[in-house]
Amino acid sequence: MIPLVSLRAYWRFVVVFYRFSPLLVAYLRDRRRYILFGSPRRVTTDMQLDRADVLLDTLLTLGPTFIKLGQLLSTRPDILPKAYIDVLSSLQDDVPPAPWPETKRVLEDEIGPIEEVFDEFDTEPISGASLGQVYLATYEGQQVAVKVRRPNIESLVEADLRVLKWSVPILVRFIGEGRAFSLDNLADEFSKTIRQEMDYSRERNILEQIRGNFDESRDIRIPEPVNQLSGPRVLTMEYLPGVKITDIDTLDEIGLDRTELATKLQRIYLQMIVQDGVFHADPHPGNLAVAEDGSIIFYDFGMSSTVDSFIQDKIVDFYIAVANQDIDAILDTLIDMGTLSPTADRQVMGEVMELAIADARGDDIEQYRVNQIIEQVESTIYEFPLRLPRNLALVLRVATVVEGVCVTLDQNFDFISVATDYLTEEGYREETAKRLFEEGGQQVQQTAQALFTVPPKLDRVLDTIEREDLTVNVQIDDENHVLDKLAKRISYSIIVAVGLLSASIIYAFANEWQISVAILGLTAPMVFFLYRSFKEPRGLRARPQFTRQNLREKRGPGNE
Repeated sequence: MIPLVSLRAYWRFVVVFYRFSPLLVAYLRDRRRYILFGSPRRVTTDMQLDRADVLLDTLLTLGPTFIKLGQLLSTRPDILPKAYIDVLSSLQDDVPPAPWPETKRVLEDEIGPIEEVFDEFDTEPISGASLGQVYLATYEGQQVAVKVRRPNIESLVEADLRVLKWSVPILVRFIGEGRAFSLDNLADEFSKTIRQEMDYSRERNILEQIRGNFDESRDIRIPEPVNQLSGPRVLTMEYLPGVKITDIDTLDEIGLDRTELATKLQRIYLQMIVQDGVFHADPHPGNLAVAEDGSIIFYDFGMSSTVDSFIQDKIVDFYIAVANQDIDAILDTLIDMGTLSPTADRQVMGEVMELAIADARGDDIEQYRVNQIIEQVESTIYEFPLRLPRNLALVLRVATVVEGVCVTLDQNFDFISVATDYLTEEGYREETAKRLFEEGGQQVQQTAQALFTVPPKLDRVLDTIEREDLTVNVQIDDENHVLDKLAKRISYSIIVAVGLLSASIIYAFANEWQISVAILGLTAPMVFFLYRSFKEPRGLRARPQFTRQNLREKRGPGNE
């Protein structure tokens, strides 16, 4: 008997394929104008925007899992072009709440009868999302927020995850190798992320960890969980009301300094990412509020993540390099983090970074915003051989969203100045300088050792050559599959030649024209494949990842 989840997955696969078919057909036509033949089709920015709108509607139609997928894709400019990223960034996780009777069953299965547990319980949710919804209640005289997982969401998510797993091998056949690698990683990452977000026990643990990290801070308030009323499907926590952080008029009425609020928010996230290594990864305005005393209230820790010490060090190096406008250090940091290929054209990439910083500067040459730099880099990630590890993609998204909130609070907010002050106060700039000095000393030591060890090794190599006993192992790096294409062409050519020769000999000497026609019929597809291999637009040429001509086009005619 086929499990219910499998049956649902088969049906969902049909539905998903039907919904995405217009986009798949359009993509195939981009590669070949008439799908099976014809030249590639030029895709304009307007076409990309139209398709991004179609993708957005498709994700919304397919429901919770795909809404979450769209939100994750909006953080991955290494998979989608910037036009798609801009459209998907507006995707809100806001869906109608599930019927109360179904939600009530989930709640009571987890913590017991509502009437016995709570003093009061408001059955109208104050917020609804794709995976859960939040209700207000009173417990032991204290007002609490109760987050309940959406009923039967587990089977739908598991079915959709199977659909995605089945779909990835199909999709990778139609996209470039680099994006195929990113897409395959994205599928694994998404499966892990959405399962984690449905586990409210994990969210409670992350919430408590971050809350503990800010025990001594008066700048941030995080709800305290009620452990005895929480579990894998229910999270109960104290209710902390506040003013939405982007409600500027109300903040002004209260008399709060908005520049100070923006600075607090930025420093809080710097501590989370650079110092603590665990951070709240969904800082959109709906998850941030301000208390009357000016402290910032954080809600919803379902989307959260960690940063290892290596990436923390590199993020510090990146901030310092941007603050110092040190282009070489910026590129070195991106390479160290694995986001930029070491084979990339450093001169061209350096020009891109210089343009990004120049475009981001205000009237004061020292004021520029990191999100504008990020946007410039994002617009190249789809074209360059760059990769975004999951945690780094979330850091990139957090930096962009937080900077947007800060600029809403203060149009002249200087992100880099705040970051530089924080890193200086916490001693990170001194640590970085000390680490670079130590690394330089190690290199000098290694160079000195090489002066004594290399000559004897070279002498042994020369002796080996003199004895004619030298073996060289050669490994060919064929990223563009040049040898594979040559092999296919040679194979097709041999089959065609053998087919034509065999048909000619049989017809000439045996006068068996039926056999000759059959052989020609079997050979015809090979002729087509051989012809198509030579018509392949990329052929045996490796497409430049980025050229100075591209750079001039990006600058525009007035910026030569």
